[in-house]
Amino acid sequence: MSGTTTEDQVTQWLKARAIPLNGLTPGAGTADLAPLRAALDGVRVVGLGEATHGSREFFLIRHRLLEFLVEELGFTTLAVEASASASRAVDDYVQGGSGDPVEALAGLGFWTLHTAEMLATVEWLRDHNRTAARKVRFAGIDPQHPAASLDALRAHLGDTARDLLDPLTPLAGKRLGVGPPLDRRIEADARRVEEFMAGLSAPDEALAHARIVRQSADLASRPFRHPDPAQTVSVARDRHLADNVDLLLADPDAKVALWAHNGHVMKGGHSGGSVPAMGLHLRQRHGEAYYALGVLFGSGRFRARRRRFGRVDPARPPVTFHVPLVRRPTIVEARLATAHPGDHVIDLRNGPRPEAVTRWLGEPLHMRSYGAVARRFTYKLSHMPTVLAEHFDGIAFVPETTASTPL
Repeated sequence: MSGTTTEDQVTQWLKARAIPLNGLTPGAGTADLAPLRAALDGVRVVGLGEATHGSREFFLIRHRLLEFLVEELGFTTLAVEASASASRAVDDYVQGGSGDPVEALAGLGFWTLHTAEMLATVEWLRDHNRTAARKVRFAGIDPQHPAASLDALRAHLGDTARDLLDPLTPLAGKRLGVGPPLDRRIEADARRVEEFMAGLSAPDEALAHARIVRQSADLASRPFRHPDPAQTVSVARDRHLADNVDLLLADPDAKVALWAHNGHVMKGGHSGGSVPAMGLHLRQRHGEAYYALGVLFGSGRFRARRRRFGRVDPARPPVTFHVPLVRRPTIVEARLATAHPGDHVIDLRNGPRPEAVTRWLGEPLHMRSYGAVARRFTYKLSHMPTVLAEHFDGIAFVPETTASTPL
């Protein structure tokens, strides 16, 4: 190695590959992101991840990347880890509708998206669509929170199908992780509604609502833990997320920017590897046309709900957590912080690499990972196992984050 350590080779390679960003402020232009054009050639779906659901800078960097994907690469859809049912109100607004965007974001059912940063993204989409030759769509891909779809089905079917829809009423108020699963028979009831709608040759919009309700019933009636992991909520949810992305790709000209947690966009399995991630389904179905970009941070603040005594009280608002930079060599963020001190993106898929880099990318490593909930005392120890070469095609790194801004 001519006196150069493996660690130095990896750091030098990362430093040489880093694409520095001219800040995170949306609207500042996309020239600094131009080197990504070659890496994304032929890509139809870019998974833009996040290490937490509650960090301001993750919204900002993904907003900037969205501008690049739309303005420079012709992407047509922003798909978000949000209610597929309620997202139609947001889509109507970005297409030029007269609704209230704050109210529409609240309707998505996720406090994580009811933020000033998400509102700025929605307003940018609306402004872009005023003059765009092809308007960009906003789509939720999560089957949770199907109340709007249930209402739409009732309006379409009226009294003729009351007996079909009444058993599905509990879905409107069901929240995953709160209370026990619903009786599994509700999934069969929802499937009957979907089959009934198909038999009527119902309009595509009505069929879409029926599909969302069936997916929601599937999730609501599954346990979080089961001796057979295939029976769990998590396995079904990531599969439904991928299925709903595929529906957006039915248009051969569609190209999708996909916002979700790193644990969903990754091309492997999460929860100890037992749950095939949405990104794994997409890679298996679309090959190199799917690109998974993990978004990481060195240190800083984020918002999450606090788990107390093993439970989460949904009535309690999220709180702010803070984590320091961890310097251990097996932590991905430590290496990224050493390689480049500022905001940057690194393409891991293309280009030559020394043998030492290939080994490092194939090693078991760890990275920060927080969902909508964090443990009260041990959250600073929370890391997600990863093998970068298997799980991600690229990495974006933000040295320090602040908490997202609630509306």
